[in-house]
Amino acid sequence: MEATGVYHQKFACFIIEKGCNISIVLPNKISNYMRTLDTKTVTDKTCSEAITRFGLERKLEDWNKPDDTYRSLQQLTRERDQIVNERTVCKNRLHAEESEAFPNEGSIRRINELIKFLNKQEQEIKQEIAIILNENPAIKEQVKRISTIPGMGELTATIILAETNGFELIRSKKQLTSYAGMDIKEKQSGTSVKGKPRLSKKGNRHIRKAMHLPSLSAVKYNPIHKDLYARLVAKHGIKMKGLVAVQRKLLELSFILWKNKINYNPEYEKEKRAVQNDKPSLKLA
Repeated sequence: MEATGVYHQKFACFIIEKGCNISIVLPNKISNYMRTLDTKTVTDKTCSEAITRFGLERKLEDWNKPDDTYRSLQQLTRERDQIVNERTVCKNRLHAEESEAFPNEGSIRRINELIKFLNKQEQEIKQEIAIILNENPAIKEQVKRISTIPGMGELTATIILAETNGFELIRSKKQLTSYAGMDIKEKQSGTSVKGKPRLSKKGNRHIRKAMHLPSLSAVKYNPIHKDLYARLVAKHGIKMKGLVAVQRKLLELSFILWKNKINYNPEYEKEKRAVQNDKPSLKLA
């Protein structure tokens, strides 16, 4: 089955309840697969045939219903993100209205009331998230563990766990960065085709968005990430490239802490280098 936003979920859950196995694949994978076939006509019938052949040829992982707790957290965090976006729009409108030569007092009053209403809704959502975490000590412990990373707050940790369903299908750091669309794509062939490496951005945009502010804090307060950022900016001269690298490191680090059930150790890198320096070097006679 192709993933079609949220519209495939009801039918997928119905299939699971009937005791059948199902795999859900991103539409771009099916689309790229169809280009390898001799099919030139794109209709519901040809697409169904392509999906069937794709499922028969590939070894796909079974899809399971998301955990109820993670699903609720995902709905709440996404709703909060929408409210924050709406509030930003309102603040921009308020600034534009107040900057006019003859501002309308009624418009300013209504915009301020709308901003207060959105602030109230955001607080309600945060309270509901806190209630869910308090009712699930295991998930709350995971959130606290990830929050020990400098720059990572409880809300960011909650978003990561909610969007990955508690890292259910994540097996490695590389798979996680690919799922978030933070993997690097290259286009190179011989000497004539040499494109610049870029982020694929073919993944979960909610995770990518959630990692932006933590990367700014990490660059400011964590010496390890600060050095990484400075080194990349000095090499490429592009600040965003350094921030994206820090975002990827933070995301991978959250998975490592969750997998090993440990808290962040700021001295880990120093201890690792010390162990490597203490190892005897092998010299050829």
